[in-house]
Formats: sequence, structure tokens, C-alpha cells
Amino acid sequence: MAAAMARGLRHDVDGMLFSDGGSGRAAELAAEVGGEAVASNRELADRADVVVLAVKPAKLALVAAELRNAKVVVSLLGATPLDQIRGAFPSSEVVRVMPNMGVEVRRGVLCIAGLPDAELRSLLGGLGHLVELGDSEFDAATAAMGCAPAYLALAVEAIADAGADAGLDPVLARELVVETAVGTAELLRTWDPADLRTAVASPGGSTEAGLEALDREGVRQAFEAAVLASLERMRG
Repeated sequence: MAAAMARGLRHDVDGMLFSDGGSGRAAELAAEVGGEAVASNRELADRADVVVLAVKPAKLALVAAELRNAKVVVSLLGATPLDQIRGAFPSSEVVRVMPNMGVEVRRGVLCIAGLPDAELRSLLGGLGHLVELGDSEFDAATAAMGCAPAYLALAVEAIADAGADAGLDPVLARELVVETAVGTAELLRTWDPADLRTAVASPGGSTEAGLEALDREGVRQAFEAAVLASLERMRG
């Protein structure tokens, strides 16, 4: 997710710095979006105004020791409470953020906890829609909005595949469904989802038949199961 944020910020931030654990990903990302891959986490902490922390939670203590000089830490760590992150960075300003994939195109959702200053809030706000949450709400929010792009992509893929199976050119089927999803997302800014379903599904019509088939196949229950499974995995 840090890479998606970097792509979204590429025109807002000059001289982004990147580090990794030896994978080479930092150099690749620096070449892609502009910036510099530094030799160590210590160097990054010394030079950066804001450090975006995107490591496995199990590595928090190890990496925090290397980043102890960080001024501001934006943590993307899943299932890691704000107090735990602050404990690892006692001398830094700490903000907890959970973005989703939409930040790459500056249309993401970013849940935040902590008190980012005006400059940092403005920077994060350029990536999409900011939502302030209590720390205890982060896991559920991650299971819903953090994972949702994958679930929505699966729905688009499945509908487009079904359209292709019905006789459409596969490329055309995908175009039709993707653009429909974009328009539907705009409608859902002002429409209640249930009202929108009702508006589209005229009695006795083809949409009603499709919705009945989805109900028979347990689509709603499948989405509920997906959110719960994600939540259980996060909590170990």
C-alpha cells in the first residue's frame, strides 16, 4: 500500500526517499515515481520529514530501532494499535493510517487516528477521502474498505466474464462493466443502495430475475463471510 501512496503523491512530493530490507523494491519504486533509494532506514529517518512505515507488524520493534530519529511516523501497519506504535516511537509524532488501493489514483479512502498537523492532513487528503476513526475501529474498517477494492474487482470480473460467455467480445464486456461501476459509484454518493436496486429492478423484469438468482446463490452471505474472514486473519 505504501507503493500506491507513493504513486499518488508523485506530483506533490519532491525527493521521496525509499528503503527496503534488501529486496530491491525501493530502487524500483524510486525509478518509477522519482526519488531516491537510500542505503538504510537510519539514513531515511535522518533525512525525511515524514516516514511512512509499511512493514510486517512482527518487525515493528526491529525497524523502529533503526528509525528512532524519525520526526513524524505515518504507520500503515495492520492490526497494530496506536499506543503500540507510539511506544515504539516515543520521540516521534505518530499517526495511524489505513488507506485502500484507490490512493494510487487519488480517489482512495484513508482512515486516520492520531492528530496529524495541517500540512500532513492536506498531503493525505490529496490522496482521497479522509475519515477519522477511533483506534478500536481500525480492524473492522480495514476488513470493509481496505479489502473492498479486491471484492469489487472480483464482482466486475465475474460480471464481465458472464457477459463474454453470453456472446460479447471480452474487451467490450469489461469496458461496459467497468464504466457501469464508475457511474454506479457516483450514484451511490447520493442514493441509498437499496433504493438504487429498487430503481433499477422493475417488477417482473430482467434485473429482478438476476437479483433473485444472486440471492439464491448466497452472494450477500459470501460478502459477509469475506469481511469476517479478513477480520479474523488480522486478529490472528
